[in-house]
Amino acid sequence: MNDIWNAFVDGNLNIKSTGSGELDGLTFAVKDVYAIESYTSGAGNPDWLRTHEPAVQHALVIDYLLKHGAELKGTVQTDELMYSLNGENFHYGTPVNPKAPDRIPGGSSSGSAVAVAAGLVDFAIGTDTGGSIRIPSSYCGIYGFRPTHGTVSTEGVIPLAPSFDTVGWMSRNPQLLLKIGRILIDGQSQEGNFKNLFLAEESWELMNEKDKAALMDVLPSVEAITNKGKMIKISEQNLTEWSSAFRILQGLEIWSEHGPWIQKEKPNFGPGIAERFQWASTLKKSESRHQYQLRETVRHFISNLLGEDGLLIIPTAPGAAPLLNLRGEKAEQYRTKTMQLSCIAGLAGLPQITLPVAEVNGLPLGLSFIANCYQDLKLLNWTANHLQVKQ
Repeated sequence: MNDIWNAFVDGNLNIKSTGSGELDGLTFAVKDVYAIESYTSGAGNPDWLRTHEPAVQHALVIDYLLKHGAELKGTVQTDELMYSLNGENFHYGTPVNPKAPDRIPGGSSSGSAVAVAAGLVDFAIGTDTGGSIRIPSSYCGIYGFRPTHGTVSTEGVIPLAPSFDTVGWMSRNPQLLLKIGRILIDGQSQEGNFKNLFLAEESWELMNEKDKAALMDVLPSVEAITNKGKMIKISEQNLTEWSSAFRILQGLEIWSEHGPWIQKEKPNFGPGIAERFQWASTLKKSESRHQYQLRETVRHFISNLLGEDGLLIIPTAPGAAPLLNLRGEKAEQYRTKTMQLSCIAGLAGLPQITLPVAEVNGLPLGLSFIANCYQDLKLLNWTANHLQVKQ
């Protein structure tokens, strides 16, 4: 495959469907962290590829998609061991954002987002731990969905932080997100509407006025099929405490998962990734009691707030995709803001969909809807069939 977008790790990998169903005739790509029979997933790092063996069977998610008529058309790029939100890979280069070639595609499901945005496949499968489906979807101007934690099997997926890891998927339309959801999610009703809209005040304060106004202009069309949105504060510390707790809890699990391999193999990591793993190695579970307690508090608070028919509305990212090769304090400030947004669903384990509803100066902006746990299909159905947003 001629891949001018640098989206693919292996664009020649082609696995035919094994059955027939809702996905007949559709093609998909998978992030290079999924088990594929007789194939070695590289997780974005040459040393990981070198020290691991080919899989003996497909990841469960891939089996489901193949059985329902979809055809696998390649593996796609990821940040090293999924530990970034940028999509810039030191070893393999940065996939080109089709909507903004001078800007990052977002990570760690960078190749997944680029393959979809460029029209190379109909949909793509990635993973989302700290925002890795939602952020690249927003930056590349596509639809992305992260399910309730634990709802979709992660069997055969390289872990990052298991109590936050989710399988996620992206497409260029919400109807296809729903089709995939009906295949991967069991035991949920997709019927019902959402009546109560809550706008998390702290999240909107993270945007500049121009970007904020562009997303706010969409809200009347949402309110037309629900009740008027209510602006509320959801945290005491403007999400900084939430984001910090998420970062620490995620770091503890990441080092538990990958620390032994890192200490044994001493892999070569690119800038930013190496420092992040080094920081994670210093964390102690015994010193993180407050963060564990805060996670439970956040889960209970948001669950009670949303109830059966509530949605939390937030910007997916603080703004458009940052420029390529952004470094230093500016980059860190933007990453911090991004984590403050993505940690909400992450800490609470909730489903979140991002929609490409606006552009400012030609750069995509995503708007997100967060529903209560196990309302994944209801959220996907509502978005696909009831939410008419002009794009």
